[in-house]
Amino acid sequence: MARGKKNKEELIIENLTIESVAAEGKSIAHTPEGQVVFVEYAVPGDVVNVRVLKKKKNFIEAVIKEIVKPSVHRLEPFCSHFGVCGGCRWQLLPYELQLEAKRQQVYDQLKRIGHLDIPEIRPTVPSEKTRFYRNKLEFTASTRRWFASADEAVIADASVYPNAKAGLGFHVGRYFDKVLDIGKCWLQPEPSNAIRLFVKEYALSHDIPFYDIRQNEGIFRTLFVRTTEDGQVMVIVCFAEDFEGRKAMLDAIAEAFPQITSLYYIINSKLNDSISDQTCLLHCGSEVIIESMEGLRFRIGPKSFYQTNSAQAYRLYSVAREFAGLQGDETVYDLYTGTGTIAQFVSEKAKKVIGIEYVPEAIEDAEANARENGITNCEFFAGDMKDILTDDFVAEHGRPDVMIIDPPRAGMHPDVVKTILKAAPRRIVYVSCNPASQARDLQMMSGLYRITAVQPVDMFPHTQHVENVCKLEILSTNIE
Repeated sequence: MARGKKNKEELIIENLTIESVAAEGKSIAHTPEGQVVFVEYAVPGDVVNVRVLKKKKNFIEAVIKEIVKPSVHRLEPFCSHFGVCGGCRWQLLPYELQLEAKRQQVYDQLKRIGHLDIPEIRPTVPSEKTRFYRNKLEFTASTRRWFASADEAVIADASVYPNAKAGLGFHVGRYFDKVLDIGKCWLQPEPSNAIRLFVKEYALSHDIPFYDIRQNEGIFRTLFVRTTEDGQVMVIVCFAEDFEGRKAMLDAIAEAFPQITSLYYIINSKLNDSISDQTCLLHCGSEVIIESMEGLRFRIGPKSFYQTNSAQAYRLYSVAREFAGLQGDETVYDLYTGTGTIAQFVSEKAKKVIGIEYVPEAIEDAEANARENGITNCEFFAGDMKDILTDDFVAEHGRPDVMIIDPPRAGMHPDVVKTILKAAPRRIVYVSCNPASQARDLQMMSGLYRITAVQPVDMFPHTQHVENVCKLEILSTNIE
């Protein structure tokens, strides 16, 4: 039986049995009194002693202090940074359990948040690759490297080794200024790791100061690496200011990695690392890299949006096209179209596709992609969705027969939902990277539509994130 014991510093709960996977990558157990305990880095079937981090009326948050008996399902993590990095939190779980947990997550969100009537949810579409599946990573340079222990920090005393506190990697948890220096990352294929390590060593050996975001000083800020399925590579190096050695550094990167297709740099002097409002300057190579999908070619620039798991994007878009059920005579609206990937992917089976997106640069990419692909039945419009998608817009461009929606994580503005309901397309395909906001939006549409199919898609193996696609049919009583 579990029992609690308290000392001056911590509350320990012993012999908890982990029951299932929960949201946000945590797992669930219950105390003998029935209180829910959320535990990080636990696997169903583990018996653990935990240290309480937070105790609320209805739940407890805790971390494992000791594994009394490991689950038969528990795996050894393959990444040396596991548990510190914060990413790929489900390395401990067999992949088939990850897929089922994501399916359950979708069910819980649609039923618990949306209170929706749903059909049986299909099994989660697995990712073809579970390692080295990402086509884009961003690494942050910092003078405030994260150390796992006080001993490491002492060893890295600046008086002994001046550059030891410089790191190039990922932000750590709640610390906006701390960066975990990454040795090997299993998310992106080579030459991603080799480029990151080379750039770090070059900056250190040439005394190029890493950036201190607290003090807003230093030069080297961030490094982006983008890759394609056929091996093209784009590198973007971001500096806080221009400096005398900038060209030499970029030349050295290009010489060390002749496989780089496109090498950009950015001078970003503002107080955050976002590059959406920055000018990207081409140092050498092509302006874009090209990703292909079913004969279509998509131009990817330094600021272009493209699904970060290229192979799985094809499966996701295939589900969307299946759910759209196009016969060739439909007007399709693709909301939040991005660079027009879904719009062009379905265009062959539609009469006309209207794409709407907030980011003007994305629409420029969408139009360029359509020209590149010889597609003439797609039109694209830039602007805030709630301002563009109005009754007048629908009257001008035609009522949609099918609407495909792929909003950001926050979901849709209520005004957008109202316009969708007024337009009343016969079928809606809702693609979401956040089933919670998707459930909220679907609830607002439930008076006019019924959900006829639900398909989770795993875009991010070893994480709790899941993409979900819902097919909505207008209720027969509302068909004109």
